[in-house]
Amino acid sequence: MATPASSHLFLDRLRDGNLTMMMGLRSARTPDAVRIARATGHEAVMIDLEHSSMSIDVAAQLAATAADLGILPFVRIPEREYGAIGRLLDGGAQGIIAPRVETAEEARLIARACRFAPRGQRSQLAMVPQLGMHPLPATELNPRLDDATVVVILVETPIGVANAEAIAAVDGVDLLAIGANDLSAELGIPGRFDHPRMYDAVATVAEACRRHGKLLMLGGISDVTILDTLMPLGICPLQLTGTDSDILYSGAQSRVERISTWFRFSAHATRKEDQR
Repeated sequence: MATPASSHLFLDRLRDGNLTMMMGLRSARTPDAVRIARATGHEAVMIDLEHSSMSIDVAAQLAATAADLGILPFVRIPEREYGAIGRLLDGGAQGIIAPRVETAEEARLIARACRFAPRGQRSQLAMVPQLGMHPLPATELNPRLDDATVVVILVETPIGVANAEAIAAVDGVDLLAIGANDLSAELGIPGRFDHPRMYDAVATVAEACRRHGKLLMLGGISDVTILDTLMPLGICPLQLTGTDSDILYSGAQSRVERISTWFRFSAHATRKEDQR
């Protein structure tokens, strides 16, 4: 019988300071993208339903593939779509990322939707892909799935930053994450990740996480010089390497540049000049 990865092992890996890479899936619709993520050393994938037209069915199949391959499948749900959480977890997801959470009550709704009673209110079932579709009694299935589930709360607004202390205190929340693109825009400094207001916001959330023993991820910043200034605040080493669409763009652009450079300085180009 299959055994889903323990959330404790994943979180402990981050607490120990081990670089952990996650690839975003937004455009992909087949398991090939998950296999590429695994083959290139990613330990997790983030299946993005907030910024794509992907169906829950496709997201669940990608998540189940990731679990089978031994990497942790997160799904970022559309904003405040709590009803999608149970269906995604039942279909193979092991982590839920909730965007634009601003209050402790919103965070509590997410956390409770991710776990069975008495800790939460996830609806009961007996068979899931993470356990090889092997029927299990609730006394065995519930604690195993609860143990395998990671709940991530995205803080992306000044209100969320102001309420970070209360959000971090919520039982069942494992990790807070700052969405730097949205937060910088909300702060009136879009894309200016080196701005003092951005630094202060990250520091505020980091301190709240520290006080309540929660991890903090920072997403959306690719400039490593800026990351160097923010990581010491208490950011865990979970890094989103990019989404499939921007990785494809970068790869395609690199190939075009490489082939163009080769052709420009090749014998073919030289012969063409000689013929003029």
